[in-house]
Amino acid sequence: MTRIGNHRSGACGSGVRSPARHAASLLACAVLGPGAALGADSTHSTGIPPCLPEQRLHWRGGTLRLENDLLAGTDRNYTNGVALMAVSRDLQGELRPTCLPGPIGLYARLIGWADPGFTRGSGSRPASQNLVVRFGQAMFTPEDETRSDVIVDDRPYAGLLYLGLAWNRRIHPRDARHEVLDVRELTIGVIGPWSLAEQSQDLVHRVRNIERFRGWDNQLHNEPAFQVAMERKFKPHLEGAVRPGWGSDWIGSYALRAGNIETAASTGVELRAGWNIPNDFGSYPIRPGAENRPPSGVADLRKREPRSIRAPRPGVHAFVNLEAKAVARDFSLDGNLFRDSHHVSRRPWVAQASAGISSQWLVAGRGVRIAVMRVWRTREFDQQSGRHAFGSIALSLEY
Repeated sequence: MTRIGNHRSGACGSGVRSPARHAASLLACAVLGPGAALGADSTHSTGIPPCLPEQRLHWRGGTLRLENDLLAGTDRNYTNGVALMAVSRDLQGELRPTCLPGPIGLYARLIGWADPGFTRGSGSRPASQNLVVRFGQAMFTPEDETRSDVIVDDRPYAGLLYLGLAWNRRIHPRDARHEVLDVRELTIGVIGPWSLAEQSQDLVHRVRNIERFRGWDNQLHNEPAFQVAMERKFKPHLEGAVRPGWGSDWIGSYALRAGNIETAASTGVELRAGWNIPNDFGSYPIRPGAENRPPSGVADLRKREPRSIRAPRPGVHAFVNLEAKAVARDFSLDGNLFRDSHHVSRRPWVAQASAGISSQWLVAGRGVRIAVMRVWRTREFDQQSGRHAFGSIALSLEY
């Protein structure tokens, strides 16, 4: 049991809460343990100061993102992706791993050991930080669904089931006109039949009365999947939850990813224009660091009266995202790392463009957001017949 103010409830208990809050708490409890929903117990008998509320883990909302190339009129290459994400509230003040659930605290210590400067924010105003837990699945198929043999000149059948844990840090360097979002994400999972990609695709095709793919017996072998990702995004500094009225802005980024899922370096820019553009770091397809809903101390202002000029507001904007990537490894093209498997000739350079519309509202004191985009990607391997395209839809709720 954990006490917060005068309220007492079990971290994963059945206390009164909204359906959205209950869903996010269940996800947190499932992947992080019983203490995840509210943080570590603040009772100390060793003289150590108790954990402050802002040093513990509380959930702020979540996002469900669906991606499929049927939305672009094809059924091949990266053919489907789904991700469910839970986003925490801000962690402020001195970072104390002992105030966090066990796996989160361990991850905080790992970041502090591997990247000591990440938690210090030297030369900056105090940093705000939060966490994103991401559970998802991705699947890849060749173009010809009728063949049951290995298609040597097309990409392998491949599936990935994964769990990601991202740590976001938002800082405003002193005397600077820009602000920065740094992301450190660890992803673990499984490649191969255990990813359940075949079963997922067969279910969707059966429901939609679409011919199923017949070559899944040739998919990549089971093996553990892992990846670490570091990303930095930067944009003009802004106070408040939105840029009021009509306007535009830009967001730059660069990233490095390493692991048997993908090893690559990338850089990109996003351009946005619209009404009441949110003070966040943009909209992206599913990838490490993409669910970047950053720390935001002004989010709760939407519930206060009288309304603050810094509070979230309804708005809509269009965006264009351009990215270039140098790829050293991609499991869906290079095949298994630990065993021989089907693979194709991966191209080392890939470019990607996306365009879409994002809109946010306030519904019953909660934030609701939907983002729809179309993504175009250049050829990823030599034998590929033309570029690839897919659609992406994301629904976010902030309670």
